[in-house]
Amino acid sequence: MIPAWLQAGLWGLLAGAALILGAAIGFFVRVPRRLIAAIMAFGSGVLISALSFELMDEAYERGGFGATALGFVTGAAIYTGANWLLAHRGARHRKRSAQQPSESEDAGSGTAIALGALLDGIPESIVIGLSLLSGGVVSFVAVAAIFLSNIPEGLSSAAGMRKAGRSAAYVFGVWSAIALVSGVAALVGYTVFEGFSPEVVAATMAVAAGAILAMLVDTMIPEAFEGTHDLAGLVTVLGFLAAFALSKL
Repeated sequence: MIPAWLQAGLWGLLAGAALILGAAIGFFVRVPRRLIAAIMAFGSGVLISALSFELMDEAYERGGFGATALGFVTGAAIYTGANWLLAHRGARHRKRSAQQPSESEDAGSGTAIALGALLDGIPESIVIGLSLLSGGVVSFVAVAAIFLSNIPEGLSSAAGMRKAGRSAAYVFGVWSAIALVSGVAALVGYTVFEGFSPEVVAATMAVAAGAILAMLVDTMIPEAFEGTHDLAGLVTVLGFLAAFALSKL
C-alpha cells in the first residue's frame, strides 16, 4: 500500500501536470483568444465551487467560524500583498494570452512571471495534502477541480509567453518546475499538518481558500471577462455547476 504522504505528493503532481498539458496546447496550437477566455471562465467557476464546498465547508466543520474566517482573510491578504509586489516587477499579466511583456521590454519580468505562477499554484497543492488528513483519502473533487482549472491557466499563460517571444525551454521549464513543486507542496500539506489540532488545519485550509479566491479575482477572472465579455458569467456558472456535481456525485 502506498504511504499517505507519498499519495499526497503524487496527487499534487497529477494536478500540477495539467499545467504542462495546458501549456503545450497554448504554445503549439493557435487557440482563439475568445476560446481561451471561455476556458478560463470555466476554470474559475470550478475553483470557486471547490473552495466553497470543499475547503470552506470542511474548514468550518473542523475549526468553527473563528479559525475559518481568520484564515480566509489572512490567505487573501498574503496573496494580495505578494501579488502586488510581483505585478510591479512584470508579472501583472502572467495568466493572459496577450499583454505579457518580453524580457527586452521589462527586464526581470520572466523571473517575476515564474514566481507569480508559483505563487498561484502552491495554495491549491497544499489543499490536496490537507484533504488526506480526513480519513486518509484524498478529496477527488479537489484534485479534479484543481486539474480542470490548471489546464486553462497553463494554456492562457503559455500562449501569452509565446507572443512575448519567450522560448519553449523557458515556458516548459517554468510549468514543469511548478508541477514538481505542486507535488512537493501537497506532500508538505500532509506531513507538516498531520499532527496539528483541527483548528490549525481548519485555519490553514481557509488560508488556502482565501488565497485561491484572491488569485481568481486578481488574475483569472479579468482575463476571462476581457475575452468573453457578456458570456463570462454564464461560462463561469457552468464551471461552478460541474464541480458542484462532482462534489455531490
